[in-house]
Amino acid sequence: MSFNTVTEFENRLSEYFNSPYCVATDCATHSVELCLRLKKIKKTSCPAHTYLSIPMTLEKLGIHWSFNNEHWQDLYCFEGTNIYDAAVFWEPGGYILESMMCLSFQFRKPLSLGRGGAILLDNKDDAEQLRKMSCDGRERDILWKEQLYSISHIGYHYYMTPETALQGIEKLPNVKKNKEWSWQDYPDVSQASVFKNKNIL
Repeated sequence: MSFNTVTEFENRLSEYFNSPYCVATDCATHSVELCLRLKKIKKTSCPAHTYLSIPMTLEKLGIHWSFNNEHWQDLYCFEGTNIYDAAVFWEPGGYILESMMCLSFQFRKPLSLGRGGAILLDNKDDAEQLRKMSCDGRERDILWKEQLYSISHIGYHYYMTPETALQGIEKLPNVKKNKEWSWQDYPDVSQASVFKNKNIL
């Protein structure tokens, strides 16, 4: 099995959501991280009602951030960016123009693969950069030993495996949105002691 399987899965997701490009990753949180890194985001906010890994990622990246009280439905945008946490979003043709939408394939999501994520976007250069970033800074279709001396940018070990992509290809034709998700499905993570010094705007 090769990374051609991952490319095929990306193409099918692009068609499903009507996005020009798609970059598959190993999880939605890493999709968000890659977008934040690519756009060099220095300041933003996220809802207090979200998954723990999101504010932890903002902290990890050294971003100046705060919580907000957004009452979101199915997805939300990080303040001051075009990056969406769309982990619970599932809508055929639902891609938002000029955005970067980060999907999740965790076991509770409509397309349940156990683990995995993807970024929907319409900028070709960004898609190419994110694909390399997700795969240790290299071209994923070429053995790393064969391109070692041409790798010029830091990357991250966040790629989707061909095995996960194959599951996605097999399950995608029959996937159905199983529920409406909203901020109310998540506890207020600003109450966690690890975030006790963070303000809510």
